[in-house]
Amino acid sequence: MSEIPFGRPDISDVDREAVMRVLNGYILTHGPECKSFEAEFAAFLGAGANCVSVSSCMAALHLAYLHFKLGPGDEVIAPACTHVATVHAIEWVGAKPILVDPDPLTGNLTAAGIEAALTPRTKAVSLVHFVGIPCEMDAIVALCEKRGLKLVEDCAIAIGARYKGTHVGLFGDVGTFSFYPVKHITTGEGGMFLSRHADVATQVARLRAFGVDRTHTERSIPGMYEVPSLGLNYRMSEMQAALGRTQTAKLPKLLAARKANFEALKGHLANVPGVRVLDSQSADCVQSHYCLVAVLEGKLGAERNAIISELNAAGIGTSIYYPQPVPRMKYYQDKYGYASDRYPVATQISDNSIALPVGPHLQVAQMEEIAAGLRTAVTRRM
Repeated sequence: MSEIPFGRPDISDVDREAVMRVLNGYILTHGPECKSFEAEFAAFLGAGANCVSVSSCMAALHLAYLHFKLGPGDEVIAPACTHVATVHAIEWVGAKPILVDPDPLTGNLTAAGIEAALTPRTKAVSLVHFVGIPCEMDAIVALCEKRGLKLVEDCAIAIGARYKGTHVGLFGDVGTFSFYPVKHITTGEGGMFLSRHADVATQVARLRAFGVDRTHTERSIPGMYEVPSLGLNYRMSEMQAALGRTQTAKLPKLLAARKANFEALKGHLANVPGVRVLDSQSADCVQSHYCLVAVLEGKLGAERNAIISELNAAGIGTSIYYPQPVPRMKYYQDKYGYASDRYPVATQISDNSIALPVGPHLQVAQMEEIAAGLRTAVTRRM
């Protein structure tokens, strides 16, 4: 069997040359690459996108809550099954995360689940498109508009995901994206803040750069500026942005490869007993095919870690999304004492699932090898 890593960034000579062009110049930050990257990524997302390049997806989330002035006494609804950064961003502004169990077929929050968790203190909803599967947005948007709630879409691994033809991130007040090395595209580290509201993007662009009132290109006298508000340093470098631009240009090809691999692997797993694949459940949803999450049902769930070890020993890379539900993580359990029995779906997905690779670094033929490895490991334990 060939070596099948879970993820690997797609770095070509074109990517390297783009970064070297920046390094061969003299502008490494505050330059044109970030502006161009923002414009090109916005063009990929579609009409209404206003983008601000930032240092990470969590930085984008933090900026969103700072901009909306959320703080102590406020509550933000978030999924119990997500990367901890989703919830950390809420915690860092002093608001309280109210964690909600997701839908078992997609891992996503639903309008019904969100509504059941609302209180008079609820100010926002942090919506995650789990492993790139779009949430059912119509009902969620309608609920947020009815209740006057800010809607922040965490699209960290949802580049390419669409609902009724519109890219995720363009439904809420804010969308955020990640360019970590194993994501759909990479800038090494980095992220993008997105808003349909141009004024929000403009204000956040200043907030991510110390709160100064004008960039160096906007200063009539070099070095002269004013600071009308508090700010942070969440900027992206020119080298990162140059890489992001060449990566964005490859997105159609990269997404097509992911989709082909996902569909092939899903087909090969269709008749494997005790294995259920998380996938979008509506024709309105086009997912980003970040990975394939296989949920092990029944007694197989208790064998998850042993099955992962067997796959890894056979050269098949895996991951887990996510290692445990957020309410069970020590910081959040110690601080809030969330009752673990309130999150059965998040617990099942975290404890009983395996994330399998479908990235463009792999070929469709290798999906059969992955499926065969999982089928062998499962059959041995039936």
